[in-house]
Amino acid sequence: VQLQASGGGLVQPGGSLRLSCVASGFNFDQYAVGWFRQAPGKDREGISCMSNREGVTYYRDSVKGRFTISRDNAKNTVYLQMNSLTPNDTAVYYCAADRQVINSAISRPDSYDYWGQGTLVTVSS
Repeated sequence: VQLQASGGGLVQPGGSLRLSCVASGFNFDQYAVGWFRQAPGKDREGISCMSNREGVTYYRDSVKGRFTISRDNAKNTVYLQMNSLTPNDTAVYYCAADRQVINSAISRPDSYDYWGQGTLVTVSS
């Protein structure tokens, strides 16, 4: 099982980035997927997650209306479109996947067994 995240970088406040996470080694369409982030000195937090089939989608309150998660099962890829970025969005962003995620716990990092390597997003002028 492998997850490869990409798309991070330096962006000015108000700018946009799209993160991608390509999965391999498992039946991607059977897995819930999620994006998490961890800023220096802070715990890892769930940003946006999506179930495999039930159509359950989660967004952290602070990113609602700005971030959009999507998945392309044909390409084994999950995306995170991030708009109107602020310095508070600066963090290392991780993608994660797991086959058995309870919908009520979809945003919890400990619900996921498989993790990508992280991609750094820096929002600064």
